Amino acid sequence: MTGSFWWDLLLGVAAALLLAWAALIVALVIVRPRGGLLREALRLLPDVLRLVRRLAADKTLPRGVRIRLGLLLAYLALPIDLVPDFIPVLGYADDAIIVSAVLRSVVRRAGLDAVRAHWPGTEDGFAALARLTRLP
Repeated sequence: MTGSFWWDLLLGVAAALLLAWAALIVALVIVRPRGGLLREALRLLPDVLRLVRRLAADKTLPRGVRIRLGLLLAYLALPIDLVPDFIPVLGYADDAIIVSAVLRSVVRRAGLDAVRAHWPGTEDGFAALARLTRLP
């Protein structure tokens, strides 16, 4: 393209990163909660973070589930997000969408009883979590 190997490599890597970021944004849009559930997800986030931490520390859960939850906690702790947090509403929406997608997979693998046993919030909060993650 430019005639220089290093510039071509740099442009190729930048284009690949941009394409991967766009694909992740599209995936988030596809798995996002419908209706007013996203607002509920943001409201439940403190209880959900405690739930994820408790589930990740539970040695009775399968290793794959604990690894997924550990990676989720690491993603939430890192200052780098898919959508920067300083963007109003959307900045925290990507965190809520990723948390709900991971919790859906945890329930499929570990079961609803494990999630209910570790839930730190109220029954109304758990009902909202069930709607958000489409738990049975």
